[in-house]
Amino acid sequence: MSTTPDYVPTIDGAASHYDDLDQFYREIWGEHVHHGVWFTGKESDTEAAENLVKIVAELGHTGEGTDVCDIGCGYGAAAKILAQRYGAHVTGMTISSVQLAYAQANNHVPGKTTFMVRDWYENQLPANHFDVVQTVESLEHMPDLPTFFRECYRVMKPGGRLVATAWMSCENPDPVAKRHFIDAITREAQIAGVRPESEFRAATEAAGFVNYQFKDYAPLVKHTWPLCALRTVKGLLTKPHYRSFLFSSRNPNRIFALTLFRIWLAYELGIQRYGIFSAEKH
Repeated sequence: MSTTPDYVPTIDGAASHYDDLDQFYREIWGEHVHHGVWFTGKESDTEAAENLVKIVAELGHTGEGTDVCDIGCGYGAAAKILAQRYGAHVTGMTISSVQLAYAQANNHVPGKTTFMVRDWYENQLPANHFDVVQTVESLEHMPDLPTFFRECYRVMKPGGRLVATAWMSCENPDPVAKRHFIDAITREAQIAGVRPESEFRAATEAAGFVNYQFKDYAPLVKHTWPLCALRTVKGLLTKPHYRSFLFSSRNPNRIFALTLFRIWLAYELGIQRYGIFSAEKH
């Protein structure tokens, strides 16, 4: 796990990060608080975000009647798509009460979606229940990968599929890259770590999953960050609440405005990767 000497990740810290930055996340990212995938470079930001949802659905073999557990569902936008377009039944979990309220008010599909605030390590879900367990950019918040994947395995039906997308680092980053990018991003984004792909594979297979498949999508997703950075700059120039938030010392999460640019550069330097992987339960 990537941590810095003066920073210890906590669930409460991550929840506060999303609650405090709620308005900015929705204005800058929209309902999909995750990367977009630009296959042609001509997609709108919404189309790019939905491309990622489509990739996850296809890897999960999600379809009519599929029971999906969406760990870190955010505002529930992906769950709504899976329910309406694919016919899935989705249980979405978030650590943010603000995100939960938005998901229930705007993305609930009656009879198809259920949203809850829940710590995955204490999820209380039944064993052998889900056809698909998916997590879209939530592994960054998980301090204990082996336990995380063991829980995924436990709640999944035999033959079920795991699908995950994750911020990743390059393998063996040098000390400068680790200090100024990996550790800095970890601290500023209130996450548990930006880890290399090898750690995810090891923890997944140790939990009992088989047929692990991985692909690095960094070249197709990195446009997310200049787009977000541009929107942040425009917000600072045109919206007073951006400036008041950024320049108020009472807001510890204001540093994330700088982190947008740090992550952008990390992608350009090859320090950061974006992994999508899948596996199966026996």
